[in-house]
Amino acid sequence: MRALTGLMRDLPSHVSPIYSPSTGKDVSEFSLDNGRSESPPPPNLVSPAFTPPSTPGAGTPTTHKEPRSIPVDTASQRPPKLLDTLPDVNCVVRARIPTVTGAEMFLHLYQNNVDDKEHLAIVFGNNIRSRSLDAPRPGETEMDRMIRGAYAGRLHPGRTSSRIDPDPHSPTSMPMDQVISSSPLVRIHSECYTGETAWSARCDCGEQLDEAARLMSLPSSPGGVIVYLRQEGRGIGLMEKLKAYNVQDLGWDTVEANLMLRHPADARSYGLATAMLLDLGFGGDAGIKLLTNNPDKVRAVEGPNREVIVKERVAMVPLAWKTGGKKGIHSEEIEGYLRTKIGKMGHMLE
Repeated sequence: MRALTGLMRDLPSHVSPIYSPSTGKDVSEFSLDNGRSESPPPPNLVSPAFTPPSTPGAGTPTTHKEPRSIPVDTASQRPPKLLDTLPDVNCVVRARIPTVTGAEMFLHLYQNNVDDKEHLAIVFGNNIRSRSLDAPRPGETEMDRMIRGAYAGRLHPGRTSSRIDPDPHSPTSMPMDQVISSSPLVRIHSECYTGETAWSARCDCGEQLDEAARLMSLPSSPGGVIVYLRQEGRGIGLMEKLKAYNVQDLGWDTVEANLMLRHPADARSYGLATAMLLDLGFGGDAGIKLLTNNPDKVRAVEGPNREVIVKERVAMVPLAWKTGGKKGIHSEEIEGYLRTKIGKMGHMLE
């Protein structure tokens, strides 16, 4: 274990926060032939006998009240290992997306100087603007600006100006300081093909993405942003994630499976998310409400110099808990997954 822990501490600075496993075993002691433990499993977490009445968003998905948030102050906390400087990000295009729920959002596509992936910001509300997108580009025409999404109001046939929308019924933007003072919700979400597209019951990633979008599109909500980072499998990629699933089926949990494959338990980083939030105007003392169960993510998202301040945390409570088991994900795998995230990774689901 000393050798493995030392290896994890030598990972590059973008791997933040660092998680030191507490399995009590050297990785060489793990064996794929051991099978599942004969000890009885812990109590069922997905459908507990008692669902706390005050959990955030305790109603069903049809309710329209805002979730309860928990005040956060990370000023005195020891920061995780972060990048010394934030990456450079640039929003290259934005498009309006009508959704199946009736709400609309604007999908922002970002490029950066640390990888070649297309990271996304899913923006709910007309008042949150990308500074890099709106910045003038040399030699561009008004049509160029509208095509890349750098326009005010709404596009419609015959429009010729990106800056002035002649339609009096088009939504207008408030000044940025008014938007920030209303503390929109923010969710930092890592890509999960299996949970979002392949209907996997091994994790609650798809459910969390849906819930974040629902909360941000409520009539009472000031809007919000889902920063969608392309770091599949807690940063190890889809191929290695599928290998880890096979290891889990042989009897090990999600943390042990990553370690057995010589990966950190959590190889994600959040510097790009911080830079994207700054580009969208969320810097300064006004702070944000962060939708997360991961306490380490709170400080990591703030950046090396607390460029973004998390004032409140909103828990992502499993839908099965909120509905007494009537809805949500039901599987042996999701129960083990939640037990591991709570017991070994310190996640707080309330």
